[in-house]
Amino acid sequence: MATTPRRGLAIGILLFASFMDLLDVTIVQVALPSIGADLGASEAQLEWIVSGYMLAFAVALITGGRLGDLFGRRRIFLVGVAGFTLASAAAAFAWSGDALVVTRIAQGLFAALMVPQLLASVQALFSPRERAPMYGLIGGVSGLAAVLGPVLGGWLIDADLWGLGWRTVFLINIPVGIVIFVLAARFVPETRSPRPMRLDLVGVALLSAVVLAFMVPLVEGQSLDWPAWLWWPVAAGVVLLGVFVTHERRRMRRDGSALLPMPLFADRGFSAGIVTQAAFQGSLNAFTLPFIIYLQVGLGFDALTAGLNLLAFSLGALVGTGVVIPLVGRVGKYLVTAGALVLAAGVLWVFGVVADTGADFTGWAAVWPMLLSGLGLALLIIPLVDVALATVPVADAGAASGIYSTFQQLGAAAGVAVSTTVFFSVIGDDWSREHVLAALQASVWVSVAGFAIASLASLLLPSRSKVQAHLEEARRLAEADVEAVAVEPTPVA
Repeated sequence: MATTPRRGLAIGILLFASFMDLLDVTIVQVALPSIGADLGASEAQLEWIVSGYMLAFAVALITGGRLGDLFGRRRIFLVGVAGFTLASAAAAFAWSGDALVVTRIAQGLFAALMVPQLLASVQALFSPRERAPMYGLIGGVSGLAAVLGPVLGGWLIDADLWGLGWRTVFLINIPVGIVIFVLAARFVPETRSPRPMRLDLVGVALLSAVVLAFMVPLVEGQSLDWPAWLWWPVAAGVVLLGVFVTHERRRMRRDGSALLPMPLFADRGFSAGIVTQAAFQGSLNAFTLPFIIYLQVGLGFDALTAGLNLLAFSLGALVGTGVVIPLVGRVGKYLVTAGALVLAAGVLWVFGVVADTGADFTGWAAVWPMLLSGLGLALLIIPLVDVALATVPVADAGAASGIYSTFQQLGAAAGVAVSTTVFFSVIGDDWSREHVLAALQASVWVSVAGFAIASLASLLLPSRSKVQAHLEEARRLAEADVEAVAVEPTPVA
């Protein structure tokens, strides 16, 4: 384990970069209507602005972590921050929908270099008994980003600083990125893995091709009027998926450095957790993005007011976190099941309020269903990783966490693509409030279907006894670490 007298400062700097990444996802969703109006972006381009970032981040995430292990986490982090800052500047000055999509993909790729270095550095700089507070801090910052993203994005757009409108949501990353780069270069220590895994660039290329083969027809289908040849990329994606799995298995047998270790997928609990994670993330985005568009386009809300409508949801999740944590060991996977069902009920309740109030809808009318949805989020997300990894060997926990993060982003991107495709298909050329409401209803049913899949998959997660054994093992290791520190000889000056 590396040591430095300023470990807390180093982690704080890395954590702030992760906060910037999380903020960038939510902040852009509020800006989409303004971006579309200013750039004349097509519906497909608006989808790619959101999902392109998530997909690029997903396919490069594990490789970004391995690059840090190989070449130094600070070095790769600095490359990621510099690239993310430059890509943000390019996004701020994008002159067309296509240009913005390209810069968003670049942002996602560089974010995949930044973000993995945070958890890896926590493991390198802190002993097991010291990591729990760090993980709690990371979770808290994630919740804070969820709260501040829509609000900050809405405020920046409405403030229209220097007449730049939506471009300020990207420009804000430039001074922040410069400060993070300077501080990281000065205070973050360089760490590497003593046994780094080799890069699986062929695996990255194959996974990227598989994702694009399925996503491009889904996103572009409506604008192309669903021609028959659009099924050819889907068929190619099925073939490429088989090639990818074969390559990963061969690579795993050869040197264990596969991008996605296939043996982990044989664990039923782990696979059920991935399905739950992907379905839940997709469902969440399937609701929030069309909801924000409806508020701004259908009801004429300004961006800040639209963003504030998600505040109760985020606050419900923050409050629920403290309630849920003590229940993980006692209730186990049924917390996840309950969370998915509560989320579905909350989303339906929100839509019911929106439909009943019509043009008279205000954010206050949906506070209670939003709070309920936030509680459902806490019920699901807090225990999910601990429960899903209960049967995964400790030695594979790092790889398993990386796979979870990858599928989390893939699920989110798929949710955006499916729901917005449905949303814009229902709207067609009629942007009246009633028609946009009907489109929102269709997206809500997509979201509810995803939550239903998540609830069913959660029933296949490891049992409560296995979760308790997993938590007990983690506690035992932490106590062993404490004892090891206690008997460590004090160095003589």
